[in-house]
Amino acid sequence: ARAITVRQAVFIAAGLNFLGAVFFGSEVTGTICRGIVPPEAIGDPNLLALGMFSALLSADLWVLMATFTALPVSSTHSIVGSIVGFGIVAGGVDVINWGNMGNIVLSWLISPFFGGLIAFLIFIHIRRYILLQDDPVARANFWVPVWASLTLGLVVLSFLYKTPFGQRLHLPDYISLSITGGAMLLLALLIRKVFIPRVDGGLNPSRAIEKMFQKLQIATACYVAISQGANDVANAVGPVASIYALYESNASLTGSAELPLWLLAMGGVGIACGIALLGYKVIATMGQSITKLTNTRGFAVAFGAATTVLLASHLGMPVSTSHA
Repeated sequence: ARAITVRQAVFIAAGLNFLGAVFFGSEVTGTICRGIVPPEAIGDPNLLALGMFSALLSADLWVLMATFTALPVSSTHSIVGSIVGFGIVAGGVDVINWGNMGNIVLSWLISPFFGGLIAFLIFIHIRRYILLQDDPVARANFWVPVWASLTLGLVVLSFLYKTPFGQRLHLPDYISLSITGGAMLLLALLIRKVFIPRVDGGLNPSRAIEKMFQKLQIATACYVAISQGANDVANAVGPVASIYALYESNASLTGSAELPLWLLAMGGVGIACGIALLGYKVIATMGQSITKLTNTRGFAVAFGAATTVLLASHLGMPVSTSHA
């Protein structure tokens, strides 16, 4: 929607994908690591390690080929399918946890629908209560701080409840909710007192509204980048985490190892490098080839997708950010 340049988008996405991977990525990684092919079902730790390596290489090649052709394919679908393929070769169809697979496939169907539904409802709200009002700028002055606060509230709650640091704090619910509410209120007041008065009153109403949502769209795009890092890091480090767990437990298939922070960070660095080197190809497809985007529409898209993916990450469901 031309809220920022491609170069700025790449820098923002790379940095925040890294943060999302490190702070929010452990739960989905556990699903990829043990939830599709239980290690104990294979029986041979060396075979399991080789199989996970094969799955990773297979997904790598397919996603790289798709990215070169600017196709926004799902790395999540690719790695899950690769692990299923290796599992069937190694132990037959019985070693696959079909119950978990059913939930994963269901999440693939739910995520585009749920993301679309949220974006649909948000944009219906923007049209009805802002764009079609007699004084749309005045209504935007009221609603922009509300939407910005909701975005911040979701991020703060995720940080307090789902990051290792937040869980170590062991804060009671009323304190966590108070911190979240206070941050939301502070942001709303800041936007109302500082940001909104700076919008050029000489612009025509529709341009003034798009100008307000331009900054909000950037904020929600940051929210998307964090949630994408949280979910997509599992695609890279899930198979590696299986091999690491075997190493730490002296090749015990029933043993487990705590997922180290450096492993998530390694995945985050990989995501950031991928965005910087080849991300512009898929950016063009997503930003221009599906529907015409304005800043108000882009905000609805980003909020819907990020809310869907962040919620799925917290449930341990490896959904597709691309599809959401």
